Amino acid sequence: MNILVTGGAGYIGGTVSRLLLAGGHQVTIFDNFCHSKPSAVAPGAKLVEGDLADRALIEATLRDGQFDGVMHFAALIEAGESMKVPELYFRNNTMSTLTLLEAMLATGHNKLVFSSTAACYGEPLSTPITEDAQLLPTNAYGESKLLVEQMLTWMNRIHGFRYASLRYFNVAGAIDGYGEAHEPESHLIPLILDVAMGRRESIKVFGKDYPTKDGTCVRDYIHVHDLAQAHFLALAALEQQSRLIYNIGNGQGFTVREVIQSVERVTGKPIKVEEHDRRPGDPAVLVASSEKIKADLGWKPALGELDQIIESAWSWHLKRYA
Repeated sequence: MNILVTGGAGYIGGTVSRLLLAGGHQVTIFDNFCHSKPSAVAPGAKLVEGDLADRALIEATLRDGQFDGVMHFAALIEAGESMKVPELYFRNNTMSTLTLLEAMLATGHNKLVFSSTAACYGEPLSTPITEDAQLLPTNAYGESKLLVEQMLTWMNRIHGFRYASLRYFNVAGAIDGYGEAHEPESHLIPLILDVAMGRRESIKVFGKDYPTKDGTCVRDYIHVHDLAQAHFLALAALEQQSRLIYNIGNGQGFTVREVIQSVERVTGKPIKVEEHDRRPGDPAVLVASSEKIKADLGWKPALGELDQIIESAWSWHLKRYA
């Protein structure tokens, strides 16, 4: 296949691009490098540097490529930041995706795998969360993604546009030679690994009074390789189905303190903790039910143990800073 990957120099987009290329597919990466570097582009991929707000450029890229599908990862992803500058998230995540959709319609492209988020659910009424749970985001990041899902529903209904919306839970881990490298970094596991390496003095824990076993937030962690496999299955399924919505997670949750303890086990290093108040918009518990994609597409996490996920991230971290 010939696939356009927006945000393909990022963590997840870069992983997916590498695995696509390893499978013999052609890949064109479209990225503006706002939180990544050209060096993160997968060897063998074609690169178009640009912003999705540039309708002429994205449309020209689509016309030139005549792609079999688009995988859309380009987005701002920081929930905390979205509660300070929500307008930035609606412009970048929602409006730029609309520009992409318009360009796809104009060029005859009608298959999209969309990088959505568990943040669409907000504070769940029950866990594990199923795809038919209420959608009430507690931060602007989640709302910016939910608005895209709503647009896709109408594009499907009116234009027959085919899409898969994959609602990720917390993605972590690394494949051989490539892992998480956000600039600046804000995700929990790489930040804790920085402490283990001595690159950071301590890890900040936001909130110690949540209604959980130890007072810290509970999250579901999925290995990035397993997440990539879900994308490949979803794109293939769009040949037969026009609208797919799936949760992608492990179905088990870990508190922030349990993640810290796992890093201590894997690295053998003590982790200093710095406690802070809760951040606005952070739900107490987010744990996925991924039974639907397992039943429909035969997807199953192969790297589901927390220590296993962190071991792969630690290996990447050591190589990155060697």
